[in-house]
Amino acid sequence: MAENIHTPEQASRREWVGLCVLSIACLIYSMDLSVLFLAVPAIVADLDPSASQLLWINDIYGFMVAGFLVTMGTLGDRIGRRRVLLMGAFAFGVASAFAAFSNTPGQLILARALLGIAGATIAPSTLSLIVNLFKNEAERNRAISIWGTAFALGGLVGPLIGGILLQYFHWGSVFLINIPVMLLLLAVAPFLLPEYKNNDAGRLDLLSVVLSLATVLPIIYGFKHMAADGFQLAQIVYIGLGLLVGLLFVRRQRRLSDPLVDLALFRVPAFTASLMVNLAGVFFVFGVFLFQNLFLQLVLGLSPLEAALWSAPSALVFAVMSFQAYRFTNRFGPVRTVLGGLLVNAAGAAAMAIAAYAESLIGILGSSMIIGFGFVPVVLTTTGLIVGTAPPERAGSASAISETSAEFGGALGIAVLGSLATLIYRMAMNRADLSSLNPVQAEAVSATLAGAVETARSMPGSTSAVWLETAKGGFSLGFAICCVVATVTLLLLAIVARRVYATAHIDESTLAPH
Repeated sequence: MAENIHTPEQASRREWVGLCVLSIACLIYSMDLSVLFLAVPAIVADLDPSASQLLWINDIYGFMVAGFLVTMGTLGDRIGRRRVLLMGAFAFGVASAFAAFSNTPGQLILARALLGIAGATIAPSTLSLIVNLFKNEAERNRAISIWGTAFALGGLVGPLIGGILLQYFHWGSVFLINIPVMLLLLAVAPFLLPEYKNNDAGRLDLLSVVLSLATVLPIIYGFKHMAADGFQLAQIVYIGLGLLVGLLFVRRQRRLSDPLVDLALFRVPAFTASLMVNLAGVFFVFGVFLFQNLFLQLVLGLSPLEAALWSAPSALVFAVMSFQAYRFTNRFGPVRTVLGGLLVNAAGAAAMAIAAYAESLIGILGSSMIIGFGFVPVVLTTTGLIVGTAPPERAGSASAISETSAEFGGALGIAVLGSLATLIYRMAMNRADLSSLNPVQAEAVSATLAGAVETARSMPGSTSAVWLETAKGGFSLGFAICCVVATVTLLLLAIVARRVYATAHIDESTLAPH
């Protein structure tokens, strides 16, 4: 075969050190998605934000990241991936200082928005630079595993580091820790990281940038608030508006000679299949793990600390598998790794359904570990396929599309599966005898399990025993049914992906299509 004519050169120590720098930047970017949660009480005490302002302080970072990923990834292809990364690192450091010393809620919201825009440069730039750094496929698989490990560790250590800092310092310290890392990146990146840009690329179409933001932001906003508030007309309107603008965005991309998003990428079967698998994997994992956290605390009655400690083994599996995923890809090839991972993921979801219905702590945690074994190799291998099947000059755009699909998958999974579980819960509560409750209490109990548990705590003795058990059973049933949906969908997805990869003639030992 043509790919065996020559062996791509092996990476030197310089490339691996460069990867470490990129991974540290990814870790900080990932930490900032979760590090603020523990600081909320201190921020409320210091800045006294309204409920709406507090919501925006928490959410605006993720919204801006999702909205600007495509723009920043494509900008890197045009003006240089290293340049965009360095610009983003500088802006991230400045915005971190602004956030740390904010004196009003409005200032902190603005700082978090700027952090999100700067953070949107990191994921696509780092991933596309990995493609430039590692020409050897086996080494590139390992590099992407390390890159994925940084993201996983960021989510794990963010709350831990934030808790330690908040114990001894002002809440602004959770932002100040970003600055030394960004200074390190600015100092060493010019010497360790290669520059790459598409010299034939045209100018950036600003109208496409506006349309992409007007597509992504309303959809993400609608799904996130649908997860929190349930189906409401306002959320549907936001999602519908985003989809409508998305149609205009696609029409414009088709007319442009140098579009913001090259729609030709979606005509590459391996690219589209990998993107679909990636999105579906994130969709179900985010939804299922949201239920798992609620289940441990609301159904089994664990405290937040106890739930975190019991969840540590499965979190460790995710971190370890992120670091070791390349071994599966290199040994079995990308297609077998993806298909095998989907089957393992489906088995974990099926086991989770049984454990949820049986309300088994050990079953839930064991199932989440099985899901981790399957999910991590799938999502990292499909990420490699997405950037590996795209033309080199479009690697930044492909990376951004991959990250944006993950954002959509997470928001969509939480919203859709959350809504399905809520519907099942409310149907179960229709059978409960709530005659002993006043209308406000009855509404709270019928709406969510959290409302039922909180109402039960406010009542004397065991008067809530019967309907509270019904509420817990309804939640467990909804959780189980969502896991059954995940199982069936993942199995069907494996069948579809197998056919698409066969059509694309993806060899079992290479990322490149023949």
